[in-house]
Amino acid sequence: MLEGCKTAQERWGGVHDIIDRWLEQRRQLIELCIYLRDRGEFTPTDTPKIQSLCEMLVDYVSVGHFTVYEQLALEAKEFHDDSALVLLRKLLPKIDASTEVAIEFNDKYDTKEHCNSQLEALPFSLKALILVIAERFQYEDQLIKELHEAHSEKSA
Repeated sequence: MLEGCKTAQERWGGVHDIIDRWLEQRRQLIELCIYLRDRGEFTPTDTPKIQSLCEMLVDYVSVGHFTVYEQLALEAKEFHDDSALVLLRKLLPKIDASTEVAIEFNDKYDTKEHCNSQLEALPFSLKALILVIAERFQYEDQLIKELHEAHSEKSA
């Protein structure tokens, strides 16, 4: 009975926290990408930072797919927002494509052995990754704006 009395704000207020934590992960990911991009040439002493990037990248992508996008879809369904669901279906394949690039990067550089054997290719791989995730961030921002912010206004 109490569950039925919750307002939309109470029900979806936790989504703000999820998104805020996720965007903080994004900020840290961007900072590390910029730090590594600006390094230029890499040596085996850079391997721990590169492995940290791989971990952060996989964590960020996972939270997006298994938490944030699910919450946004639930919100859209709760608010009977078919246009938001259409947008989600339109953008998710584009986001999925960037996930593939992130996973490939991770597989290429996730261990000390992998990383050290491919240090010469790292600047090119990093540049390609940054381009792809920058585009991904634009899609994610569009989802947050169109799905979550619109529903937040309706629940206020």
